[in-house]
Amino acid sequence: MSLPTVVTTEWLAAHLGEPDLRVIDATWYLPTLKRDARAEYVTAHVPGAVYFDIDAIKDTSNPLPHMLPDADSFAAAVGALGIAAGDRVVVYGQKYLIASARVWWSFRVFGHDQVAVLDGGFPKWKAEGRPVESGAVTPQPRRFAARLRPELVRDLGRIRANVDTRREQVVDARSHGRFVGTEPEPRAGMRSGHIPGSVCLPYDRLFRPEDGTLLPAAALREVFGKAGVEAGRPVVTTCGSGVSAAVLALGLHVVGRPEVPVYDGSWAEWGGRTDTPVEI
Repeated sequence: MSLPTVVTTEWLAAHLGEPDLRVIDATWYLPTLKRDARAEYVTAHVPGAVYFDIDAIKDTSNPLPHMLPDADSFAAAVGALGIAAGDRVVVYGQKYLIASARVWWSFRVFGHDQVAVLDGGFPKWKAEGRPVESGAVTPQPRRFAARLRPELVRDLGRIRANVDTRREQVVDARSHGRFVGTEPEPRAGMRSGHIPGSVCLPYDRLFRPEDGTLLPAAALREVFGKAGVEAGRPVVTTCGSGVSAAVLALGLHVVGRPEVPVYDGSWAEWGGRTDTPVEI
């Protein structure tokens, strides 16, 4: 049975425990929030869920935050979580799909399309009184295969070239204040502003405020259109460090644009340099 892009809490409750279904807790917070995501996972998580740490499963040689690892490293890390190549994977996180969409995108980057995000995340699961368990899950390692799909990733060189060509529309998931430089960046040493020619669509606009679930496809199309995203033009998403950019990529996937790449370095890379052009 293939997975949709997004599954409901009802769906997960009905399928939990099936032999080929693996559940991932991808809870993550900005360092400024001073919250321990792994400790929260140990305290309470969906039964059987393993913890995927985006700050550990990364390119450890790159000083930028949680950059994608290479395919072999990703395969080894995911296999160690008890996930095999043929498994269906459901990822959940906290409010507004942070950072479950990032993990969803990472699986797709490495060729695994049988992956979905839990709509409403762990907050909705808990609010509905669904079962949780405590303690870390230590699964039996399994064999996972990974193959990089470079078309789903953008790097500095490609984004720099795009500033001149404007072939791809760059959509920034950060807040409007960060986009125009009226709010400070949460990371020290970052310039303010945005990539020239990009448009701003804060990722939280893709959700219903009452329960944090994703808007239906028709409403998502309207949100993207109002932000200036042209339906017939290639799109790449960006944000502060490649996390909320994946939320926009997921929203675009839901409305029928499955091949939207994410700029992995995002503003942590672009805004942290002195040789990249910036608009305010």
